[in-house]
Order: sequence, then structure tokens, then C-alpha cells
Amino acid sequence: MTVRQGFVARESQLKRETLEITRVSAAGTASSSDAVSVEEPLEIRLSAPGIDEFTLTITMRTPGHDDELALGFLYTEGVIESLGDVAVVEHCRPSSGELGIHNSIRVVLEADVAFDMSQLARHFYTASSCGVCGKTSIESVMQRRDTKIPDSLRLTFEQIQQLPVQLREQQTEFSATGGIHATGLIDGAGKVVRVREDVGRHNAMDKLVGSLLLESSLPLAEHGVVLSGRASFEMVQKAAAVTAQVIIAIGPPSSLAIALAKETGITLAGFLRDARFNLYSHESRLD
Repeated sequence: MTVRQGFVARESQLKRETLEITRVSAAGTASSSDAVSVEEPLEIRLSAPGIDEFTLTITMRTPGHDDELALGFLYTEGVIESLGDVAVVEHCRPSSGELGIHNSIRVVLEADVAFDMSQLARHFYTASSCGVCGKTSIESVMQRRDTKIPDSLRLTFEQIQQLPVQLREQQTEFSATGGIHATGLIDGAGKVVRVREDVGRHNAMDKLVGSLLLESSLPLAEHGVVLSGRASFEMVQKAAAVTAQVIIAIGPPSSLAIALAKETGITLAGFLRDARFNLYSHESRLD
């Protein structure tokens, strides 16, 4: 399945820029240049049968792989179920700012796809008699999921210890700026086979998901993900949407992330560093 693409900016989407700064140390101050990660808003616009084009969401992201980001967001939020639901993805509206970055992207759904705003209830909660809590957040995710997380991936201690090294080696933007998150795809052999970076950890995940969607490689079979930072509820939700079996985070998880991992059947580990890590759920996949 191949989605029809209009214009998708690539070369013009700068991921970093060089600024003049002052470096301060015990020896004094000195003028210098420094590479910093670009942060710009991305407006994701949606057009669906019977619905005029509208702004679905705006996220602050690092430019680049915008089509993957938009498609990954729609997939992990349950708006689309496959690449076949998408007619067109393209940048729209003129570029903006001194850097000339394209900050609006349009996704047009196929005519037979029924879009319901309630599919985004988790992002657009309104007041209710019971209020919004962790339990209702988990229930919202579980109601949308009809795919069981497989139980086929097995990782050894040695493989897990190599994940941060492999992730860092493929983080081209982090090597330049030191200020960007990454999500890596772990295959059945315990190798990091693909990495996406962004100033937003959830955007890095959506870019990875979108890249797999464009290849019609979802849902995942025997795979997991490694996170450069912490594991939040949203990151576990997105991993569950693609049936990732394992989440390995270099940072800590939140309480709700742990609860959701237990509920969905995902193995969650955190604080991976210095030849140790913590296990929080479904330990059988890790040796």
C-alpha cells in the first residue's frame, strides 16, 4: 500500500542551527558558537469525508519526518488503522520564519473512512461528574485496543546493556546538539534497527511509528522500543498501539505508565545505566 504524497519538505526542514553564545567557566568567559536543536510548531490538519479541513492538533517538534509524525500520531490515537485509510499526506501553506520551515501538514482520509472526534477523547477531555483520573485514562486506552500484545520477544541482560550504546550511535542530532530525545526500534535479535529523534519524546515515538506505517509494517511482530528518556503514560500508550512487547527506558517511568504497562501486557524496564535496570511489569521477556 502506497499513500499518495503531495509536496513533503525535506531538505528545507532544518533540524539544528548555530548560534553565538558565551561560555562560562572558572577560567572566565569566552565567545563561541553552539549547535542547538530547532523547535518549531507543527500544525496537523485533517480532512475527512463530510468534514471540512480543520486543525486537529499543534505540537512543538524538531522539523523533519513531518509526514511520519502526522501519520504516527493518527495511528497511535486510533484515528487510522492502516496506511490504506490515508489518501494524501502533504505539507500545506507557505513556509514561515527566517528559517523557511514548513509548519503545516495536511492528511486527507480515504472516502470510506469514518472519522469520529470522540476517538481523540483522551486528548480532549471535558468536565464530567466523575472527573478525569488515572483509571479513566487507562480505560480510554483499553477500550480502543483490540489487539493482544504478543509474547514472543526475549532479551538477555547483555543485549539490554548494549541498547543505550546502539541508540546513541544512531542519534545524529544528539551528537551535534546534546538536547534531543530518541526512540529506537528493537528487533527480535535485540538490535536497535531504526531511530527517530525529536525535542518531544512523544514526537520521536510518533515519527518511528509513522515510518513503520509508511512501510505497512504495523502492527509489530517481535519488537520492542528503547527510550532515551523517561517512560510516560503517553509513551506506553503509543507502544501498546503498535503492539510493542518491551519498553526499555534510560530514564524512570511514571506511576501511570507502570499501571498501563501491566494492564496491556507490556514488559517495562527503566533506569537502564551502569549495568543495571529496574523491572516494573511482565518480567518473563527479560532474562
